[in-house]
Amino acid sequence: MPTFTRPLTPARRVIAALLAALAVAATVHLATLFIFFVSNGASPENFGPINNYFMPSTLVLFIIVAIAAALGAFRRWWAALIVGVIGGLVAAFVGTSWAYVASGNGWSGDAAAFVVGTLVGAALPFVVGAAVASVTVGPAVWRLATTLPIGQTKPIALVRQPSSKLQHGELTHIERSTVDPDLADEQWEAYVTALGDNGFEVIDVEPSEEHPDSVFIEDTLVIFGGTAVVTSPGAESRRGETDAPADAAHRLGLTVRTIERPGTLDGGDVLKVGSTVYVGRGGRTNAEGIRQLRAIVAPLGYTVIAVPVKKVLHLKSAVTALPDGTVVGYAKHVDNPAVFDRFLALPEPGAAVVVLSDDAVLMAASAPKSAALIADLGYRVVTVDVSEFEKLEGCVTCLSVRVR
Repeated sequence: MPTFTRPLTPARRVIAALLAALAVAATVHLATLFIFFVSNGASPENFGPINNYFMPSTLVLFIIVAIAAALGAFRRWWAALIVGVIGGLVAAFVGTSWAYVASGNGWSGDAAAFVVGTLVGAALPFVVGAAVASVTVGPAVWRLATTLPIGQTKPIALVRQPSSKLQHGELTHIERSTVDPDLADEQWEAYVTALGDNGFEVIDVEPSEEHPDSVFIEDTLVIFGGTAVVTSPGAESRRGETDAPADAAHRLGLTVRTIERPGTLDGGDVLKVGSTVYVGRGGRTNAEGIRQLRAIVAPLGYTVIAVPVKKVLHLKSAVTALPDGTVVGYAKHVDNPAVFDRFLALPEPGAAVVVLSDDAVLMAASAPKSAALIADLGYRVVTVDVSEFEKLEGCVTCLSVRVR
């Protein structure tokens, strides 16, 4: 799958818009010529005049679609459809009018009526083609142009500073213990530094003081190449956490989709292994949330597999994955290890991994035996202390959203 690795600069936005518009206009132009030839039985020598007749409409469509794409029209299918329909009608009207006048005809009310009539006649394939291409070809080229790792390919990590109310975060499977806010801040800064030292461009999302769990930003946003899925947190106290991460995703130029209630989905329940997406069905993620996620990511080439989660808060509290796709976790916390194609049992709980690169992972200092086991597999292991966040059922994956 293509990946997005840096903010969408104005220059790249313009280039992507021009490429998407060119693809739409060229597709519509060629399809219209083909339909016109087949339906009218035209001979090859008529290609030039027919091509010249539709060319002004194609050029106008290119301009309309390019402007709309630069404004973000291809991030939503319905916006793309509106652009296609209106753009097709306007382009066909302007282009046909131009061709009519260029042929030496004077402009009059009858001429306008004639041009309008072509919109449901000779120009109809052009209008329909514009609508179809704007929903299919345009967004596909836009995603490709905005997600290919062109230029700087430094991955991004979205993080969020802890709230001073961190102590009051939600707990489900463990007893509450005292959280040291100063130590939590120090540990968070060390975590952010570790990401930066290992090649990530760290972007600090606007903090949310009123939400104790907001530091666990992974639960609010899941990245699938150039698409960001804004979640619907299962805990009522966390439902206001998604606005700032969603805004950050928009600013990065990602296509943003949203899980809507009554569906619930926490990002900590989503484990991606290649094109397979394991989703934990537990206390924070329900069946409707999984259904919506499947509908969003299936067209992107991902397969969603629902996994029961009863022993821990989130699926990724139990299992994560190494760079080679091997799923790892503490077996006593995994409901059914056989669900995964390759599963490696680790000797300790809390042994989650964050993939830093093809040969390096980030792990918690609280799981030294597991870190040693993974290092023995040939990986470079970076460890950080996240003990204060572990008191709130957090782990190293929860504290960032990786955009790569």
